[in-house]
Amino acid sequence: MEISEGAGVTVHRTIGTPARRNLDPFLMLDHFGSDNPNEYIAGFPAHPHRGFITLTYMLDGHMRHEDSMGNRGDLGPGGVQWMKAASGVIHSEMPRQSEGLMRGFQLWINLPASEKLSDPAYQEFSAGAVPRVAADSTVVRVLCGEYAGQRGPIEDPHTDVSYLDVELAAGDSFRHQLPAEHTAFITVFEGEASVAETPLQRHQLAVLAPGEGLSVTAGRDGARFILVAGSPIGEPIVQYGPFVMNTPEEIEQAMRDYRDNELVQKKAAFRTR
Repeated sequence: MEISEGAGVTVHRTIGTPARRNLDPFLMLDHFGSDNPNEYIAGFPAHPHRGFITLTYMLDGHMRHEDSMGNRGDLGPGGVQWMKAASGVIHSEMPRQSEGLMRGFQLWINLPASEKLSDPAYQEFSAGAVPRVAADSTVVRVLCGEYAGQRGPIEDPHTDVSYLDVELAAGDSFRHQLPAEHTAFITVFEGEASVAETPLQRHQLAVLAPGEGLSVTAGRDGARFILVAGSPIGEPIVQYGPFVMNTPEEIEQAMRDYRDNELVQKKAAFRTR
């Protein structure tokens, strides 16, 4: 679904739509990508979050992050950022460019009830900290989790998220085994691919069956996709905009806290490289 977010940024949403409200533990997946500044220049001015994690992966362009915890960073091409909003964070993401291509993903990951009001935390890493595994014409970038003996820099202890960026040449195949209990999906953002003989085009998302080994074959122009998996939480999800809790009462409390300027309660721990 193509929608407008922030102050007018065009994004393609696959998780978090009427057709796919969530995919436990994942709450939302947005793909933003344009070389038209009118579609991204307004950015995402200051806005609140409570009860979940945002994981942002920049493919092209530069986005400046600032938050109520005092974190500031320039997320550039290949960079990745993990922000555990938990009890409350107010942050902004604004372009640091006025022309050229800006492209990336933002994934929302749920938190268990025991962590929703815990202290915020923050991790940010440049492209140089992300392992790159190349074999023949296949390139795999490991943001989270493990692949071919390489471990990504982002650690998500709550849902054990795995996040791979896979690039295939025309006709090549990629095979990978994921934990049987994990929820997993892929979404293609360049070229075309097929999974279990089902064709996938750009912006399409495929949900994998539990315990199934993944086999992806690129189309005639090659393919690039993200593969994401994580352990489901299995708790009620009540969401109102940027607040994701377990009960309506907790949502009402979050709204009151934001209205009364009490959403942000504690400073965040952060880690960058």
